[in-house]
Amino acid sequence: MKKLLTLLVVCAVAGVAFAAPAKKAAKAAKAPAKAKAEFIIVESDEYAAGKEDAQLTAGIAQFLDAEPSVTNVSYKDAAADPKLANLDYSFLPLYLIKKTDAIRTKLEKHLQYGYAQENADFIILPHQTRQGVYNGKTAKPGVMEIFVMSQCPYGAMAENMVIQAQKDGKLPADKEIKIRYIVSYSDKDGFSSLHGSGEWEENVRQLLIAKYYPEKFWKYLEIRNKDYRSSRWDKAMEEAGINSKKIMKKFDKEGIELLKEEAKYSQEYGINASPSFLWEGKVQLDFGSASQIPGFEFLNPNSAQPGAAAPAGSC
Repeated sequence: MKKLLTLLVVCAVAGVAFAAPAKKAAKAAKAPAKAKAEFIIVESDEYAAGKEDAQLTAGIAQFLDAEPSVTNVSYKDAAADPKLANLDYSFLPLYLIKKTDAIRTKLEKHLQYGYAQENADFIILPHQTRQGVYNGKTAKPGVMEIFVMSQCPYGAMAENMVIQAQKDGKLPADKEIKIRYIVSYSDKDGFSSLHGSGEWEENVRQLLIAKYYPEKFWKYLEIRNKDYRSSRWDKAMEEAGINSKKIMKKFDKEGIELLKEEAKYSQEYGINASPSFLWEGKVQLDFGSASQIPGFEFLNPNSAQPGAAAPAGSC
């Protein structure tokens, strides 16, 4: 009898010993470990805007249903690495993901539509961030270019922040602000603008005012932005002290050529969101990051005038 009891106890203990790992194994089977996505992120050596965006990295990894493993590499080191040397570094950061069959399958449509590229080793995700550095561009020291669509509320808001800073004496004396225009152009179809023909026509007028009445340009914008979709642009010119007939005489030839140059320039940088900020011809920024450049703190959305809505998007 004692032997039987002893045998039962031994069996019971053995059952518990094997049951615990079995339960753990069952749990592990329900939640398998995620595969790893090996990122190499090539960063700018010059500007902080060209560094990794941690939120973007996490978002890509989540889309891939993978655990991110990140290696940050400076542009200088990447250019000296034979495996990385021949990639397109025109915009930094550049996101690379080590290619596996699973990751390629996940990104197959991105590859198909040209949003991603590939080589033997990597899936390449170019120009993924709203801020970054145009590598290799000639620097324009001290110049802040603001890309707008003339009938975009967010673009007008950016201009109004500059106008308010002028009134408050907050514009940096040693820096220049230049308005650029976002528009598409082709010889076949002519100009195309998000808010219609009235917008690109207004772009032309503003370009001519900036050239021939530079001292009155911001005054015109202050008046015009109160109702930027109104067809009475002539009244805004009159109120700003601008000869509208002189401007319109130059519209069809010189004005059109000026806007073609703007279309070429915005396309060169791949900028299509209004407003976008380009610092020193090399660094693409948004409202928040532009306000971190010394002298441009007035562009901080959180320091908007009382009662004014803070910028919350772009066109």
